[in-house]
Amino acid sequence: MRIDLHAHSSVSDGTEPPAEVVRRAAEAGLDVLALTDHDTVSGIAAAAAALPAGFTLVPGMELSCLHEGAGVHLLAYLLDPAHPELAAELRRIRDDRAIRARSMVERLRNAGVAVGWERVCELAGVPAGGDGPAGAAGESVIGRPHIARAIVEAGAAADVPEAFDTWIGFGRPGYVARYALDALRAVELVRAAGGVCAVAHPARGEATPDGAVPLALVEQMAEAGLGGIEADHPAHDEEEAAFWRGVAKRLELAVTGSSDDHGELTGHRLGCRETAPEEYARLIRPATGAAPITAE
Repeated sequence: MRIDLHAHSSVSDGTEPPAEVVRRAAEAGLDVLALTDHDTVSGIAAAAAALPAGFTLVPGMELSCLHEGAGVHLLAYLLDPAHPELAAELRRIRDDRAIRARSMVERLRNAGVAVGWERVCELAGVPAGGDGPAGAAGESVIGRPHIARAIVEAGAAADVPEAFDTWIGFGRPGYVARYALDALRAVELVRAAGGVCAVAHPARGEATPDGAVPLALVEQMAEAGLGGIEADHPAHDEEEAAFWRGVAKRLELAVTGSSDDHGELTGHRLGCRETAPEEYARLIRPATGAAPITAE
């Protein structure tokens, strides 16, 4: 059984619709895929409707979190998105994404980059009118990759990585801070909503100068109910992956492996990293908020 527990669709910052992500996953030889769009589960229904026979979809999302002002990403699976407290936080995160994105576009334009708000919304698949929220049920959410793609189209960067490095990365002219959940509270909320969670790409966070998620924070999250660590990620080298596998073993957490595929932006890499079946079973065992969806 081949399992990939981290992938994005055009509902957030991937380039393909949920149904196409599922099709590509099956084509890549996967048996289980978690769709983990940023701060929303609004792509799950479309993905579930497109499942080929025998294929399993794990409903999930990638939560935007903070620790001492720096970004930490948390993969949340099989939660109940209607849980009142979690739903309120997700709404606040998604609303702030739209406000933040508009502010970033304004900063870029003031810096001489001809990025249009309407084009950013078009790339994200959200309505361009007004200042209202994006990412509610049935909608997409705006992320920095959408702005980066608009920057490239405007000729101010050669590609998306350069757009981040030059214009919208932390400390760059177009950067605007965002609202996000405290990482420990996020773990607690996911568990309260019946879900399970894993730290995403822990060697490539934003919480320390070298990008790693602090080990002390992971230990605290484990005490709060963290279920796994995404040790095997395309951005981790062998030493980093081995380190985080060791941390997971010491803390008695599941070791996950995932592609973190964003479609064209990451070279269609579904299945390039995988989670062992026994680790997958261990991770999802405590979940009560939702169940994996398998097509008959």
